[in-house]
Formats: sequence, structure tokens, C-alpha cells
Amino acid sequence: MFIRTVVSKTSKGPTEYVQLCHNYRDKKTKASKTKVIYSFGRAEQLDVDAIRRLINSLSRLLPEEGSLPQNSQYLGSRQLGGSWLLDQMWKRLEIDKTLTKLLKDRKYETPVERLLFAMVANRALAPSSKLHMEHWVENETYIRDLPKVEVHQLYRAMDFLLEASENIQHDVFFSVANVFNLEVDLLFLDTTTTYFEIDGEDEDTDEQDGFRKRGHGKDNHPELAQVVIAFAVTREGIPVRCWVWPGNTSDQSVVEEVKRDLNTWRLGRVVMVQDTGFNSNTNRRILQGAGGHYIIGEKLRLGPKGKLHDALKQKGKYRTLDNGLEIKESILGGDSEARRRYIIIRNPKEAIRDQKKREDILRDVERKLQELKQLDGEPHEKAACALRSHKVFGRYIRQTKTGKLKLNKAKISTEAQLDGKYLVSTSDDGLSAEDVVLGYKQLAAIERVFRDLKHLIDIRPVNHRLADRIRAHVLLCWLAMLLIRVTENEVQQTWFQLKKILSTIQVGILKLPEGKVHQSNSLNPEQKAIFKGLKLDLPPKFFQIRTR
Repeated sequence: MFIRTVVSKTSKGPTEYVQLCHNYRDKKTKASKTKVIYSFGRAEQLDVDAIRRLINSLSRLLPEEGSLPQNSQYLGSRQLGGSWLLDQMWKRLEIDKTLTKLLKDRKYETPVERLLFAMVANRALAPSSKLHMEHWVENETYIRDLPKVEVHQLYRAMDFLLEASENIQHDVFFSVANVFNLEVDLLFLDTTTTYFEIDGEDEDTDEQDGFRKRGHGKDNHPELAQVVIAFAVTREGIPVRCWVWPGNTSDQSVVEEVKRDLNTWRLGRVVMVQDTGFNSNTNRRILQGAGGHYIIGEKLRLGPKGKLHDALKQKGKYRTLDNGLEIKESILGGDSEARRRYIIIRNPKEAIRDQKKREDILRDVERKLQELKQLDGEPHEKAACALRSHKVFGRYIRQTKTGKLKLNKAKISTEAQLDGKYLVSTSDDGLSAEDVVLGYKQLAAIERVFRDLKHLIDIRPVNHRLADRIRAHVLLCWLAMLLIRVTENEVQQTWFQLKKILSTIQVGILKLPEGKVHQSNSLNPEQKAIFKGLKLDLPPKFFQIRTR
């Protein structure tokens, strides 16, 4: 800041004015511009005493030789680094504008947009219950324009989030796609479950069906009620849409709703990438609807006897890709309606691991067979029955006509043919085999989203009972994952690392005779580099100067 004088021509002649100015750099033109912060008026009419009092008041904010200003009190500090970064990303993705636009015609007396951001930031930084957030916002972290919250305000904000979820997800999707120039022609879909530690499951009523239901869980808790959660994820690993269903929802219902919802966004040509669990004739037909296509995992063995898939029996040479994977195409069904395009993928490194693992198991099997006392025609001992029914060893054992147990060499030979192999099919003949393989390989991106969903932002425990609140809670977790993944991709660091680096950025609160001052500490070069890499503004030195 600086003081300048400007001369203006008036009817009485040139008049000199005194101004307090500030130089800044325009983000678009990169040119330096001057902003007038305050005009003191005509030079000959300056209130010198008032200016002197202002200087004295400001000087009290400046500590001398490392000490606090006279008659001041240090009240403590709050975490700033993580919340400030997330808030700036929230603005960069224009989520604040989306919410403000949707709230325009509503008469909320509470800052709903700020409340929603606070809940999203809480999931990303220090996951807790909505009740604990009252303490978190007021005492632990600094949320811009939100000094405190009350739990009932958070619940009302969640109700709005769910009510406007379709518009929010649509606008956020296209905003993220435009800001980061994302390729959205390839979307990955997978589901996970989250359980509730309650007695029993929700009952169906006349008004609605129960939401927390028992079903095929992925958390090894089949005895507990659950909900099913799905994410659509870009090839960059960014979750761009989420869904929540009752815990007993079938995969077919999942695929139908996902396909229907994405069609309303008019994305054009979209290839959905899914794992083996979604592979069925019905699901493949749904995915091909409205000009869509799929890349989907296939089982290597079919039927109760584990017969090899016919695509693996086709002759042909493998070709090696730049990443070391070996691939071979196989077309079954000719030109009929049953025509299917398959791609066999072989990972040489994984093939070596599979072979070594099997050889270790076979050594144990041979040792255990030698330890058995087997006689032709004699009943099996208990140890022999246990070995034959063993989950790992039993698959490599066969029983002769006389009842003796031996190594199943045919089975061993069959298993060796599958070392390091994956099987994928696609409905899109326009995609090269390399693109199909790369697309399926990137399915791991959604698996990482689910891991972070459960272990980084702690979606569980879900402290809600009503279906709408559960859905809103998942939406908050989705927004937190969106901010985290976009940030990680931009700076190529994990969220765990970023939180650690930013943890030393805090806001100190000083109580002065004139009021309270919120002041941030200086950033180190590593912290500045993160904000610069994300194209975000640095935290200001002073946040609030509250006078009595």
C-alpha cells in the first residue's frame, strides 16, 4: 500500500486529492493495476489529527521486538491450511456459484453454502459427527465467513443438498470437466457397501420401502444392514457422480438407473468400464442402450466344473505393448447377434508370481499326502477328508477309484494356462485393443476411491437413520472425495502428505483494546508452491479486525 496524490481539474482550477492505494496484478491480463482503497479528500482539507490517531491505532497491531502489542491478549489459534485450500478449490470448481444460483429464490436465513462447505471440509480434514462440528468450527478450524454453527442448521443444509442433488451433480460434473479439460468419454462404474451397527433392518412401510437392508455386502458383515453406494469415476480417478440404494439392491437395478441418469446428461458417446461382478446378458444389453458401449471383465472359468472360457482356446500370437503387457484378440460368434469381442491380457510379472505361489502350495500338498496313511480300499482318515475339502489344497487333489488321494495333474496343467491372465470383452469395435486394455487397467482408480471413502474420509459410521439423511451424508462424502482427488492430481501428492504440509498454517487470534484481530502466520516455500501449483490465492495476512 502507498499514499498518492492526484490532481483533478475543476471549475475553480486544479484540485489535489490524497488517496490510500494498493497495487495488484490482474489475473487475466497479468498487468499491474492500482486500486484506491480509501480517499482522504482534498489535500488542503486533510484532518491531520484523525490521520495521526489512525496511525497510532494501526501501530498497536505491530509487535515490537517479538512481543505482543501493549494491553493485548493471545486467545489461541485455529487450523487454516487445509480448510483454506479446500475453500479455494471449492471456488475454483465453481461449486459455490452452483449452490448460490440454486439458493437464489429460497429464503434461507442461514448461510447454506458455507454450512455445506464446512461439512465437506470436515469429512476431508477431521471426520466427525454433525454434533461435534459445533465445536470443530468454533474452536478447531477456520472456515471463511462461518464463525460457528448449530447442528440443526447443518441438518437443514443437508436437506437442501439432497433436494437439489440432481442439479448440483450435473453442474459440478460439467464445471470440473471444463476447468480441468477432463475426458469423460470413458467412465468407470463400481459399487461398494457400508453397513450400520443396528439391530435388524428397516421395515417397509406404506409410505416407503426400508433403506437399511441386509444384502450381499463387501465389508464381511452379512449380518448387518447396509446400503449400496456407486460412483462414476473418470479415467483420471475423479468421482463425478454418486448413487445410493437400499442394501438389497441388485446389480441389474444399479446398471439401469446409472445408465438412465447419465443419458439425461447428454454426454454423447460414453463407454462404461465395469468389473466382472456386473457381467450378465441383461446388464450388457442395458449398457449398449442409446448408443453406449461397455468394457467389462470376464470370468476365466465358466460353470460349476471351472471349464476354461472359449476365448482362451482360440489360437493366435500375443503381441507386447509398451507397458510390458501381452494381449491377444479373440472373436466368438462370427457375424451373428451373439458376436463378442474378447481381449486376453497376460501380465508376465504376474504370471511369474502366480506360478511361484502355485509351486509353494503344491509342495505343501505333496508333503501332506506323504504324511497320510493311505491304503487301497480302506476308509479315509479324518486328516485325508480334511485335506480333500481344504479350500486351497483341495483344488489340486483328486481321488482315485480305489479311494486314494493324489495330485490332480490335469488341474495343475489347466491352472498353469491362466497364470497372469485376464479376460475382457467390449461392445465397441472402434476402440483399439490397446485402449480397451488401458481402460480396464484404469478400473483400479475407482477401487482407490472406495478405499479412501472408507479409510480417509471415514464414511462409516453413518450417524443417521432416515434414508434422506443417509443419502445426503453420502453426497457430502462424494464432494469431499471430489476435492481431494482433483487436488492430488494437480500437485501429484497424496492428501495425507498435503494435510501434513499444510498443518502448520494457522490463524492466531489477538484481543486488543480496539477489538479482535485474526492474523495468519507466514507460509514456507513448500506451502507456497502447493498454492501456486493449484492456481489458488494465498491466505491473507489479516482475516478479521473486529472493533468493539
